[in-house]
Amino acid sequence: QVQVVESGGGLVQAGGSLRLSCTASGLSLRTYDMGWFRQAPGKEREGVSCISRIWSGSGTYYADSVKGRFTISRDNAKNTLYLQMNSLKPEDTAMYYCAAGSMCSGFKTGAFAYWGQGTQVTVSS
Repeated sequence: QVQVVESGGGLVQAGGSLRLSCTASGLSLRTYDMGWFRQAPGKEREGVSCISRIWSGSGTYYADSVKGRFTISRDNAKNTLYLQMNSLKPEDTAMYYCAAGSMCSGFKTGAFAYWGQGTQVTVSS
């Protein structure tokens, strides 16, 4: 059975940093396109970043709102996905989800079959 678990969220002041982690049991993260999504209260879930599967070259994708501030990476040996978030802004406040799927392009939630429960990130001004 597949289980995806996020960790690393918390409360941070604007300008601060957090690193989110995502581990999975029952699947190898390197064989999937792995994405980070977020959802703020009253808003739709949106794609934040994605890294393609290893044999697709592990290309990385970022939403315009986080380019230059967030970095996605994957440790294949540890079967763990990361999202390093720097220069955080209050508008980054949301529940962050890790997901495993078939296609990074377009950050389409329907392309991701396996989801974690999320980790809350709160950025105070």
